[in-house]
Amino acid sequence: MIRVATYNVNGIRSALGKGLIDWFRETNPDVLCLQEIKADESTFDVKPFEELGYQVRIFPAEKKGYSGVAIVTRLPILHVEYGIGNAVYDREGRGIRLDFDQFSVLSVYLPSGSSGEERQAFKMEMLSWFLPYIQQIKQQFPRLIVAGDFNICHKPIDIHDPVRNATSSGFLPEERAWMDQWVNAGLTDSFRFLNPETKDAYSWWTFRAGARGKNKGWRIDYQFITEDLVDFLVSSCMHPHAVHSDHCPVVTDFQF
Repeated sequence: MIRVATYNVNGIRSALGKGLIDWFRETNPDVLCLQEIKADESTFDVKPFEELGYQVRIFPAEKKGYSGVAIVTRLPILHVEYGIGNAVYDREGRGIRLDFDQFSVLSVYLPSGSSGEERQAFKMEMLSWFLPYIQQIKQQFPRLIVAGDFNICHKPIDIHDPVRNATSSGFLPEERAWMDQWVNAGLTDSFRFLNPETKDAYSWWTFRAGARGKNKGWRIDYQFITEDLVDFLVSSCMHPHAVHSDHCPVVTDFQF
């Protein structure tokens, strides 16, 4: 069994201070994709992971304390691809890929557009670029997991209030249409494939108005897999009890 987890930690230093390593030890993933680490090599404390026998690969944003992604793994690494080959997005630390013997994993952090029109336009530009990029990559790596924070709810079942949020960034018609294209390009939503009718399963809650306690959330964190991995899927679930961030982890098991 191979366990892959993805988690937007909203600052790795903050998450470690809130007991992330205890959840990590208990969950025992083979691969952990991290987003929004808000740290670089000098400020990301890799020691707690290394003491458990893991390696850490980091791709930070150029701006200090902003964005950034990483992958933690105990599997032998064949290759590390730092960035996604586009300088505009690589400056913000939006993606890192690790290739293993049986599959490859890309940890990705797609932009939020909630701060205003300029960032929403930036988000849509990246989405337009990202899909053909992944289509190209998955030709080279047919067993590919694309894990991370997409900042998009795909369907009404993925958000607590689809009616009131119909004009909110993250649930806009054009974002959801892009997600349709993404899935139609051969990328399977692991959680929804195994749990087609499950409601109230979210991965992010605003800090406002006690949203998490009321489970008024959004499912914006995913593990998408290529066609060649679907037959190896065993389980996929959220870990809402992990409270080191405003997100929670998504954990998926594969049997090769």
